[in-house]
Amino acid sequence: MRSKGFIAAALTLVTASLVAQTGPYRVAKTQKVGGAGAFDYVNADSDARRLYIARRADQASGQPARIDVFDLDTLAAVGKISDVSAHGAVVDPKSGHGFASSKPITMFDAKTLSVIKTIAVDGNPDGLLFDPFNQRVHVLSHVAPTDTVISAADGTVVGTIDLGGAPEQAQTDGKGMVYVDLEDKNAIAVVDARTLKVTATYDISATCGTPAGLGLDAQNHILFAACRQGGTNKIAPAAMTILNATDGKVLAALPIGTGTDGAGFNPNTREAFSSNGQAGTLSIIKESSPTTFAVEQELKTVEGGNFKTMTIDMKTNRVLLIGAAYQTAPAAATPPAGGRGAPRTMIPDSFTVLVVEK
Repeated sequence: MRSKGFIAAALTLVTASLVAQTGPYRVAKTQKVGGAGAFDYVNADSDARRLYIARRADQASGQPARIDVFDLDTLAAVGKISDVSAHGAVVDPKSGHGFASSKPITMFDAKTLSVIKTIAVDGNPDGLLFDPFNQRVHVLSHVAPTDTVISAADGTVVGTIDLGGAPEQAQTDGKGMVYVDLEDKNAIAVVDARTLKVTATYDISATCGTPAGLGLDAQNHILFAACRQGGTNKIAPAAMTILNATDGKVLAALPIGTGTDGAGFNPNTREAFSSNGQAGTLSIIKESSPTTFAVEQELKTVEGGNFKTMTIDMKTNRVLLIGAAYQTAPAAATPPAGGRGAPRTMIPDSFTVLVVEK
């Protein structure tokens, strides 16, 4: 017979699940923008009202690599940066310079979208972060150097940082500290933006396995690590680990949808978000106080392993996700447990931007 404690716990979980399905957010717009080619990050320039989506070349259609640029309010195409194969792009609003994580790095004029120059770097550029503290761009790589730092003013390489693991997403407090999640170490690296040195590494493996997204409440010094597994404590199939950015103390760990590959925090609404491709959801965590957190909503997006990266428009408080539809792989292509299946084929012109708002 199950104990009363077990039954009470089960009821609590069911209630929490039901509450999480409803909430203030909705998918307000589903905009097909089409185009062929693989994709990774989506980046919003809230000041200039532009949305950057890097697309790689597609052999089947012959469409070349480029960075597609859209109006952030209407999602109408406003231009592109041609022949650039990158994972993402960021913009420094002060200099008006943009940077794409191609190899070499592409530096461009954010107003005209013309290429200014290319910057030779080592490693395999992937994610990237603009830090307004000292007008520098951090280019992340899973192989050394794991962080290449570039001056946004003139495009010179300032230095490199050994983060001690494979980085996924980074956040800055705007005051000299940069935080980077390390997916292969189940940890957060703390970087001094002045000295370009790692000053601490927070082990969050008890509640977080494979951190793939990161948000930061800079005012209250709180980090939100979106993790693909629930850590050694197995608190959930996937979890959001919430920790103190000053000392690394874990404050909470809450369930999120599976297949996360992006996260963020909106200081205007005091909410953290995780985009979950496998589950087809957007997890929304509410920060009621610097020590109180709860799952506010598990919003349904699109199933199928897509819509796993996101960006936040800080002026409108909208969350934008990107994804596409794919042809179903034949049964013979199904991989064994732990293996990779055959490459998926994107359905033509199915690439879509989702806009989520209250």
